[in-house]
Formats: sequence, structure tokens, C-alpha cells
Amino acid sequence: MRGFEFAELKAFAAVVERKSFARAAEHLGLSPSALSQTIRQLEARIGTRLLNRTTRSVSPSASGELLYGRIAPLFREMDAAVAEATEAAGHTTGTLRINTLGIAARTIIAPRLSRFHQTYPEVLLDIVVDDALADIVVGRFDAGIRVGGRLEKDMIAVRLSPDLNMVAVASPGYLAARGVPKTPADLHSHACINWRLQMDGRQYRWEFEKKGQKLEVAVDGPVVTNHADIGIAAALNGLGIAYHFERDGVAEHLAHGRLVQVLADWSISRPGLFLYYPNRHHRPALLGAFIDCLLDRDLDIGRKAG
Repeated sequence: MRGFEFAELKAFAAVVERKSFARAAEHLGLSPSALSQTIRQLEARIGTRLLNRTTRSVSPSASGELLYGRIAPLFREMDAAVAEATEAAGHTTGTLRINTLGIAARTIIAPRLSRFHQTYPEVLLDIVVDDALADIVVGRFDAGIRVGGRLEKDMIAVRLSPDLNMVAVASPGYLAARGVPKTPADLHSHACINWRLQMDGRQYRWEFEKKGQKLEVAVDGPVVTNHADIGIAAALNGLGIAYHFERDGVAEHLAHGRLVQVLADWSISRPGLFLYYPNRHHRPALLGAFIDCLLDRDLDIGRKAG
């Protein structure tokens, strides 16, 4: 394969994986116009359209799906081979692509970014925040981070956090005006801040449990969102009751009285956050270093070395 042909295929794969010419161009270090020209050259050489383009989205055509399905595993193998060669040379460098939930990005990754960069300045972290359950193999991610109960099959999982408590919360002002729900059924007469599930667009049915009795409640209200910050802000401003992970920005508001927990005896806990990656015989040292940082093992290593 000639060099320009390889470059065209890499460019095509980048667009498919990032679902955007702009993001793919940034990743490849090209201008969007240069990337578009590269894709047009590839389509002309193959003789068929590979990408369906609109003003808002880009997706592979049927031919594009077939092509990507064949070349993606080859690129993954090449990336793994380069990583192994780099490790053998004693260098920690390269790109690490992580697909993560927002709660993990905010509470686990963000506080440790600076420390990881200081230790591995030649490593590029490509972090995609995605609250849908993306296929990390298809997306050519090195690892994903999800709540434990939603892990993909055939994956190796590493626990990053304890179980996560979910709490229903509202502002003191809202509760003074509308009353305090005593059971999950009471939520039908309240305004609720709901979640939009990105996997299929459905709204989340709130899950509760008490003494072995499990309930799912479909709620309504003035705001639907897929972002925790929006839901918490809506609750703080008295728009309704929100249902969130306590660890994800809620605990501080509870401690200062800005939010009040309701239905505490019905709230549930979910399996903790897990980092997961494909079940391969070889785990890249770079991914291992990232895991050590997220678990603060690198601090233990540094103390022992000191």
C-alpha cells in the first residue's frame, strides 16, 4: 500500500470514529478542508460514497460500514504493535483514548490530570465524555469508564470507586411550596428533573427499593437533560426534584443546606465506577500507568521510591 492510500484510510477511520470532520481534522492535525479533500480522493479512488454528510452529522454509508469494519481491526493491531515496541524501548509515550461517563470525568479523572501529565508529559490523553454506553472497540478507545452494572461483555474491569448512592433532592424553597413526597408514588404530583438516556432517547424511569420492594417511576417536570450539572442547577433553583448520584456534586449542596434529600429510605445504590478494556493478552503499559494514577497507586510508588 502506498503512503497516500494509507493516509486516506486513516483519515476515513478518524471521521467515522469521531462522527465529525472538525474533530477528526483536529485529531489528525489537518484543516477540515484538507480532510474533506482527502475523503473525496478516497471515494473517487474506490468509486463509491463512503460517508453520508449533512449539515449536522456525518455517518458511514453501507459501503463505508463494510470498509471500516475491515480496516479498524488492522489499525488497532498496528497501534498495539507500536505500543509494544515503545514499551520495549523503555519509553512511555503515545495517545491514550478514554471513553468515560461525566461523573468519572469530573470526580476521578479531572483531579488527577495534572499529576499524570507531570509524570508522562509525552502522553496525549484523548478523553471523550459520553453518558451513552459506547462500543469502545468500534470507537477504537483504549478503555471506557462506566457504572459496573453496565459493562460490555468480554471486558476486563478495574473498580475505581465504591458503590454509588443515588439521592432524590430538592431545594428547601421548592419543598416548602409543594410539600415533601413520602413515597415514590407521590412523585406523580411533583415537578421532577428528568434524565434523557442517550442510548435510545428514552427518559429514565426512577428506580427505588425498600425492604425488597422495587419500583420504577416515570416522572414529569419542566426540565429533561443528559447532563448532571443542568439537573442539579434546576433543583437548586427550585424547579423540582432531581435524582442524582450523591457523589457527583450533590453531597456538598446537601451539607450546606442548599438541597434537601427526600425519599431517603427508598433511595438505591448502584455498582461503582469501573474502568474496562478489551480482554487481550497484552495490556499496554500506558493504560496501566493511567489506571495506577486513577487509583492513586502512583503516589504509593513515589513514597516507596522516596
